[in-house]
Amino acid sequence: MTLSVSSASSPAETPTLAAVTRSRVRRSRRRGLVIGILVALVVVAYGINLMVGETFYTLSEIGRVILGETVPGASFTVGELRLPRASLAALAGFCFGLGGVTFQTMLRNPLASPDVIGITSGASAAAAFAIVVLGLSETGVSVFAIGAGLGVAVIVYTLSFRDGVAGTRLILIGIGIAAMLDSATAYVLSQAAQWDLQQAQRWLTGSLNGATWDETGPVALALVVLGPLLLSQARNLFMLQLGDDTAAALGVRLERTRILVIVAAVGLLAFATAATGPIAFVAFLSGPIAARIIGGAGSLLVPAGLVGALLVLVADLIGQNAFDIRYPVGIVTGVLGAPYLVYLLIRTNRAGGSL
Repeated sequence: MTLSVSSASSPAETPTLAAVTRSRVRRSRRRGLVIGILVALVVVAYGINLMVGETFYTLSEIGRVILGETVPGASFTVGELRLPRASLAALAGFCFGLGGVTFQTMLRNPLASPDVIGITSGASAAAAFAIVVLGLSETGVSVFAIGAGLGVAVIVYTLSFRDGVAGTRLILIGIGIAAMLDSATAYVLSQAAQWDLQQAQRWLTGSLNGATWDETGPVALALVVLGPLLLSQARNLFMLQLGDDTAAALGVRLERTRILVIVAAVGLLAFATAATGPIAFVAFLSGPIAARIIGGAGSLLVPAGLVGALLVLVADLIGQNAFDIRYPVGIVTGVLGAPYLVYLLIRTNRAGGSL
């Protein structure tokens, strides 16, 4: 009797296991294909940013500049202006994408973006204070912005912690703190002299103007150090989406994982913000876009980082070349991101959901 039950169940189980295996292979192939396409698009956008401007340079001329040859005109324009600008755009975008999707995944809420929960507001308020009140140099402003971003993250996390961290509570506290910091920034700007006001506004808009290798280096270093730390927690971060109880049952050390990913994500966001200013909505948009095009289960860290890099590169290309007036990259990303935020809020409201 036992043998007959076993032989009867095997044919039913085998197709099911085969179907699951095929589905996993299909998702894995799609993921690899999408990541490959994103890498190719980032490379293409990076190259176009180097080629296009007031003067057009060919790939051959750009290659010679990168190899260290002296090319009249291109050596300065490409080597000193466009290369650091495009490199900072790609690196900062990748950092914004990584940091944004980390919070959205950990808190299981697409609104849990650094733009929303106060981290970039903290960096912005500190930068405005450093420029207007203290009159610090770019290095000093960057240090203030990094410290403030980390400090605000600690405050938001501490205030929202009560027998663990609830996503809704953290988001609401972050929104409240962001509102206070934005008010503080507005007050500081109202007291600023004309020159300081222009400098602060340019920084607060999110801009790649005047990008140098000195600004690009710290962002690259932060990505090299903190990126692997964040990626090492990809599996645990993905498990947090299943809920605390399920994640803990699967062996995830909840608070340790949260602290590690928050420190890594905030560090990436702070360094990127210190170099470029708070480029609006990149951290907010990268995760949802990556989720749409990946389509299946799995970590969104790398896809979101690539989407972030692509968004900043394309937005800067549009802002610098598509209009008679050159617009900072933050204005272009703001135009792209604001409608999506409104759409997300309307969709959530219609579904009867909440933050």
